[in-house]
Amino acid sequence: MNLFHVLRPGFFTTVQDLGRYGYLKYGVPISGAMDTFSMVAANILVANNPNDACLEITLIGPELQALADTQIAVTGGVVSVKIDGKDAPMWQTLTVRKGEKVSLGKVEKGCRSYLAVRGGINVPSVLGSKSTHTRGKLGGIEGRQLKAGDVIYGFDASLLEDCYKMPENLIPQFFDEFTVHVVLGPQLDMFTDKGVETFLSSQYKVTIESDRMGYRLDGPTIEHKDKAEIVSDALLPGAIQVPRNGKPIVIMRDAQTTGGYPKIAVVITSDLDLLGQAKPNTIVRFSEIALEDAHKRLLEYRKKLSNLAQKLVRIS
Repeated sequence: MNLFHVLRPGFFTTVQDLGRYGYLKYGVPISGAMDTFSMVAANILVANNPNDACLEITLIGPELQALADTQIAVTGGVVSVKIDGKDAPMWQTLTVRKGEKVSLGKVEKGCRSYLAVRGGINVPSVLGSKSTHTRGKLGGIEGRQLKAGDVIYGFDASLLEDCYKMPENLIPQFFDEFTVHVVLGPQLDMFTDKGVETFLSSQYKVTIESDRMGYRLDGPTIEHKDKAEIVSDALLPGAIQVPRNGKPIVIMRDAQTTGGYPKIAVVITSDLDLLGQAKPNTIVRFSEIALEDAHKRLLEYRKKLSNLAQKLVRIS
């Protein structure tokens, strides 16, 4: 089913779901939405499965022309949404008629917005996921970002009779400065006490050399005890490497699966969504949390995601 014709692709718009699991041992990254909560929320607002494929929009949004009647929801970073030139709200179900244009502007707060369509986006599943990994040319639309002239295909799903919105208290707020919680290690013993103190007490700025693969941060130098390399071992999203120059690198969703720099800490799962909304020049601070508390926050986060559908407010 033809859903949208891409008139303008935006800065970096890709198809994403919750990721590609089970293939790290073959060198295949997880990929998936940088902000899981916002992507799942967009799907729930159009009564999709949480893992249905959506558009992830980075910094500047696309312009799409509807090729059929459908419903959408836009969540995540604050962005202007217009349907045929008329302002439309984020975080709720929106009906789009055939021929109408959906335009998303610049992401004003945060970095990434998500657009879900009723029934989900229909692209081939590659290794169990529809997520786009552009470096590996996997998933999405031919393994790349959207371009003008693309057709976005969907599934034949009936329109919802009732529309919904997300309660205000569940809508994330995005700022130019934020704190993320970390569990220290696994190579903590490779850093001096001064280096660890610097890491936990300083502020770091997201540099322009940051993308879905990882964020290079600029700020005070983190001191190693001796060498700054290890025998390459596993990397997962949230790991924080510190190379010889002492500037931390936060591993994100499209990262390589192994690395040879020591890791001073790992960002807890429930805070990765916040990092996914960091744009260049965002200020990041790190706060230590005990592993037991990280586990509690993970359970709370998963419960929050699983209960989202019950929290929606009907608007029609």
